[in-house]
Amino acid sequence: MRLLLVLGIVVSTSLFGACRSTPSPPAAVSTDTWAVVDGREITRADVEKAFQRARDLSQPPLSEEEALTAKLGLLNDLIVEDILLAKAGELKIDVPDTELDTAYAEARKNLPDEAFQRELTERNLTAADMRDGLRRQLLTQKLLEREVVSKVAVPDQEITAFFDANRAQFNLSEEAYHLAQIIITPEREAQLANRTGDDAATPEAAAAKVAMLMERLKGGAAFGDLARDYSEDPESAPRGGDLGFVPLSALKQAPPALRDVALKTTPGTARVVSQGGAHTIVFVVAREAAGQRELSTPGVRERITETLRGRKEQLLRAAYLTDIRNDATVVDYLARRLVESQGKLP
Repeated sequence: MRLLLVLGIVVSTSLFGACRSTPSPPAAVSTDTWAVVDGREITRADVEKAFQRARDLSQPPLSEEEALTAKLGLLNDLIVEDILLAKAGELKIDVPDTELDTAYAEARKNLPDEAFQRELTERNLTAADMRDGLRRQLLTQKLLEREVVSKVAVPDQEITAFFDANRAQFNLSEEAYHLAQIIITPEREAQLANRTGDDAATPEAAAAKVAMLMERLKGGAAFGDLARDYSEDPESAPRGGDLGFVPLSALKQAPPALRDVALKTTPGTARVVSQGGAHTIVFVVAREAAGQRELSTPGVRERITETLRGRKEQLLRAAYLTDIRNDATVVDYLARRLVESQGKLP
């Protein structure tokens, strides 16, 4: 996995809104307590550590206001993560040491020891911090797999209804290429819709993430699953990176690097296009001749199923996170203090 995942970035939850308002608790809390979730404290040190994991070391230092804005967002992430971890505990979901060891080894596979240690030192983190971040991430992934992904079903009648309503999409007026993509950028995304919350934030992290994904593909992993888990494109990630049928005439107007990869790649394989530190893994599903496709045409039913599954999973995930958060009692002291002090941290 990419370097920032190695360092234990928390699950991205920026799409799920603010905590519900609650009355002020009667007991005073320390100034180092930045939030309380169902009686569990999240401290300033917790947020600072998350900030060190997430910051882009290649960029100039943030202003005080920019840093506090980032920390507010990270505190929001930690609040949701805390709720998810508590729920995982209630359901007795666990990460065995052997599974954590495997994830740790996989995370470091593409990173030279010297580069890894340098990143840890620059971020004031330890290998134990990395393992703890991986453990938390694996727990939340298991919880969401159990509570969300496993409950998504796409009945045959919905597939048929989709095809009937969108029949024109499957009538190709010219030769076309069925394409899918995974996008990785070297900066934090404003919106993220993949299943793991994984978001590369530096050129090094993006390069390591691409290497990991290509290795997984060579090992037989399904492209659609990797796109849903790791792609940083909010539009195509939920549907497994699927871009549908791209007409040859449109493809010829694409940037030369993307065009050449699509036209020269054997169907069923993937290649990487890199520019300016950003990477696109292009997967050529098939080359298609002009004409009308039917639901029985190979690949059509599978494509519709993936599209509908992605929509349902994205909706159910957002609803689950909102619902589980509504049941929690949360006080965000950092936000309260910043409002009271007009944006200055006391």
